[in-house]
Amino acid sequence: MLLITCPHCGPRNGDEFSFEGEVVDRPLMGCSEEAWRAYLYERHNVAGWQEERWFHVAGCRRFLDVERHTISNEIRSVRDVARDPE
Repeated sequence: MLLITCPHCGPRNGDEFSFEGEVVDRPLMGCSEEAWRAYLYERHNVAGWQEERWFHVAGCRRFLDVERHTISNEIRSVRDVARDPE
């Protein structure tokens, strides 16, 4: 079972969340077609720690950035995307 500690709702089962994908930096306006294609379609899909975006469907309905190990499903950090900008 995947246990995600939502900053608003506390520890919750992973079934309450929707996986939205790997966090990828959006390229700047006027970027090349190659950079835009890479943003839209290419992902690293690492075997290890990865920054991911999740949506808490059955709870606070907020987007969260989760740092998760893709092999062990261990979660290192969870933060609210809207309240904790980098």
